[in-house]
Amino acid sequence: MSLYEAELVVDRAQSAADGVRALTLRHPLGEELPAWEPGAHIDVVLGPDLERQYSLCGDPADRSAWRIAVLREPDGRGGSAHVHDHLGEGDKVRVRGPRNHFRLEPAPRYRFVAGGIGITPVLPMLAAAEAAGAEWTLLYGGRTRTSMAFTEELGRYGDRVTIAPQDERGLLDLASVLDRPPDGTLVYCCGPGPLLDAVEERCPAGILHVERFQPKERQQTGDDTEFEVELAQSGKTLTVPADVSVLDAVRGAGVEVLYSCTEGTCGTCETDVLEGEPDHRDSVLTDEERAAGETMLICVSRCRGKRLVLDL
Repeated sequence: MSLYEAELVVDRAQSAADGVRALTLRHPLGEELPAWEPGAHIDVVLGPDLERQYSLCGDPADRSAWRIAVLREPDGRGGSAHVHDHLGEGDKVRVRGPRNHFRLEPAPRYRFVAGGIGITPVLPMLAAAEAAGAEWTLLYGGRTRTSMAFTEELGRYGDRVTIAPQDERGLLDLASVLDRPPDGTLVYCCGPGPLLDAVEERCPAGILHVERFQPKERQQTGDDTEFEVELAQSGKTLTVPADVSVLDAVRGAGVEVLYSCTEGTCGTCETDVLEGEPDHRDSVLTDEERAAGETMLICVSRCRGKRLVLDL
């Protein structure tokens, strides 16, 4: 099934915190937008070769609008600067999606941990957990209180939310929420890499779900080698050299495939694997999904053997 793609209009643009701009997007003809679940993100096409992924942080029940929030990254690659400097109310922007690699699984209790702009996918999760009657808490950190988006919205949840600016309280007290969690607890975390690494080190196995904005460093399992890729739909067989990604090889053969980040963080290029064993190097798939080997992110992952068959 193809993804929804349309040109939407910026209905509202406002500051959500220092350096954070929130945009509400609607269809120009008032058409309903596709349904989505907490954890979903959309691709925002900002220009030629300028496409970024932003988490949906509004109300999934509101099919009339999508809300995203974008942190200006001074040392970024241009996407956030474009949103801040060139997108205002009345402007149009092409979007695609939604897709979701960070779904909220059913559980009797949750521990949410968010750092900075990592609050965006967590916001709708809190509402969903609340509606389901689950027991939950949120630990939310940022550099300063004024840099932390949506703190006013979070006020309705009372003491279940702990706002912990670093300049006031230091580093997040992860032990307070992650040590000895009760049975049935799931932990959801989104934020900068060092926070996610710290949570992964402390969190018991099997209960943690994370979403990364930057690729996770992975140990190289060996030298990259040449391998063969058969494209089942296209009827082509390609040789992927040691210094070329599967994505680049496929595109070089004239086969169209959706892609965006080229870093293994967005999931846009996820492709079904029909035969062969992928060498997973992404920051999206879970350990269970990697072990199953049914899909791979072809922008960074390779082959553990000599041959892969992909559904392309």
